[in-house]
Amino acid sequence: MSIVVALDFSEVSERQLGIVVRLAKDSDSKVYLLHVAEPEPDFVGYETGPDVVRDQVAEEYHREHRRLQAFGESLRAQGVDSTALLVQGAIVETVLAQAESLDAGLIVVGSHGHGAAYDLLVGSISAGIIRKAEVPVVVVPAEKPD
Repeated sequence: MSIVVALDFSEVSERQLGIVVRLAKDSDSKVYLLHVAEPEPDFVGYETGPDVVRDQVAEEYHREHRRLQAFGESLRAQGVDSTALLVQGAIVETVLAQAESLDAGLIVVGSHGHGAAYDLLVGSISAGIIRKAEVPVVVVPAEKPD
C-alpha cells in the first residue's frame, strides 16, 4: 500500500509526519509526501511582466521544494520509504489526482481546527478531500492550546 501525505508546512505537518511514520512502519507502506504549490499567476502580463515577480514565485517554489525534500530525508532516516512531490494546482483536485495516480490506499491530511464558521466562509481543504476521496482519509488535528 502507498500513503499520500498532503503537507502545507503548517505546525500540523510535524504531527502528520509522526503519525505517518507509525502507519508506514506498521503496514510496510511507501509514503509520498505531497505539497501542492499555487499555480503560476493568471494575471495578464505575468509571462512578460517584471522579473521580480517571476523571481519571487520561483524562489518560493525552491523554498517549498527544499523543505519537502528535508521532510522526505527525515522519514528515510527513520526507515520509511518516502518520495517527495511538489505539484502545482488546485489543492483538493491535485491531492486526489495524485493519490489516484500513485494508487494510494490512504490519504493523510492536517486540519487547522478553525471551526465551522471559518470552514463555511472560507472552506476546508480537509473537508473537500474527505468528501471526494475514494480511499480512507486520516485527518490529523492541530494541537489544542491548553
